Amino acid sequence: MSTGSGGGFQDPPAEVLAEAASAFGLLATPARLHIVWALAQGESDVTGLAERVGGTLPSVSQHLTKLKLAGLVRSRREGRRQVYLVDDPDVVTVVRLMVGQLAERAGHIAQAPVRLRELGA
Repeated sequence: MSTGSGGGFQDPPAEVLAEAASAFGLLATPARLHIVWALAQGESDVTGLAERVGGTLPSVSQHLTKLKLAGLVRSRREGRRQVYLVDDPDVVTVVRLMVGQLAERAGHIAQAPVRLRELGA
């Protein structure tokens, strides 16, 4: 591995970069990013998420399936309902940092809920 001029960090292996790019790709849509943001605040079922993010049940369910297949979220059964949560605390950290910084720069409070329809999703 080579060392770049950026403070002595070594370049990660190609497969690590590919995995990171895939995870960032899944978070590149406002809808999925909003879902992960909501789940970073606490676990929820599909109905609660759809209400919070302003999406339809089928749409939110499809996004959750993709996030789950990628290992970014997981679910557990609670009686008759599936409850979703972020599977990786580092993903929570990255999402909170990025969204929080951008909201702060724009003069918004990052905790204020934004509806998917307002984001054009």
